[in-house]
Amino acid sequence: MVFEWLNNQLLRMEWLSNLVKRLVENVLGFSIQDRWGGGLHFFIYDVLKIFILLAVLIFVISYVQSFFPPERTKKILGRFNGISGNIIGALLGTVTPFCSCSSIPLFIGFISAGLPVGVTFSFLISSPLVDLASVLLLASIFNWTIAIAYVVVGLILAVIGGTVISKAKLEKYVEPFVFSNKMPEIEPEQLTARERLDFAKDQVRDIVRRVWVYILIGVGIGAVIHNFIPENVISLLLGQDKWYSVLLATLAGVPMYADIFGTLPIAEALVAKGVGLGTALSFMMAVTALSLPSLIMLKKVVKMKLLIIFAGIVTIGILIIGYTFNAFGYLLI
Repeated sequence: MVFEWLNNQLLRMEWLSNLVKRLVENVLGFSIQDRWGGGLHFFIYDVLKIFILLAVLIFVISYVQSFFPPERTKKILGRFNGISGNIIGALLGTVTPFCSCSSIPLFIGFISAGLPVGVTFSFLISSPLVDLASVLLLASIFNWTIAIAYVVVGLILAVIGGTVISKAKLEKYVEPFVFSNKMPEIEPEQLTARERLDFAKDQVRDIVRRVWVYILIGVGIGAVIHNFIPENVISLLLGQDKWYSVLLATLAGVPMYADIFGTLPIAEALVAKGVGLGTALSFMMAVTALSLPSLIMLKKVVKMKLLIIFAGIVTIGILIIGYTFNAFGYLLI
């Protein structure tokens, strides 16, 4: 009961939901049972909750990350080969709270440092898809079982994707300039506790500055879906009984570009309208791992064949995950 109380108050922030309810009903004069009142409550509550959680989580994660600068990360990855290297690459991706476009410069640096292509692709898949902040945000919106299951399947996809690329020996499809762009070896700085705190605060400011627009747009779309679009319309397009729902959600996510924090409110609203859990997660994963801007950036450093293979592996993985969650997601709720 203590854990449930802490989960409800610290992650789900029921106290904040009650405060926003009073604001909407007593100050703004709306009933949260109405469309406009419910939409306002959804928007204000979700925006505040996500920003509060995001600031706290990014601060903690960045403080931990200060012990693993890129130079140290490269050294750690360089100690492993084969599937163990893919596993470590995927796990290290979880402590880097970057979007897909931000992960690509690190991907270039790892390749330049001589790390295996498959290991760097495991990192590239995992980094935007799974991070510690997204785990807690997922738990705050859904539950811990779903959050942990999402992380597990995301890591499996990253490991399998990197392993397939490694086994296929696709190094020749990386642009030559990436290999020749050797980075100087820089000894990691020994930061003081104060410097680590300053680094963590700077990371919070930087990441919030980069994602706040996507969060507002995502929560706005979620509020519209949650309160203004009839459930039968959502069900007609993305109902769990529709065989094409996961495929449609995945394809819909590709042209978009947003951080996972911006897609979570949309997934929350879709599930509340009866959309399958796997369909909502497939949309999230496609936006974060297969967004068109990130693929365009990746095309600058890899040849078309490798880009198609990478996108194909990730797309197939997302579809399998989506259909699996739709089939067995009821066990997680």
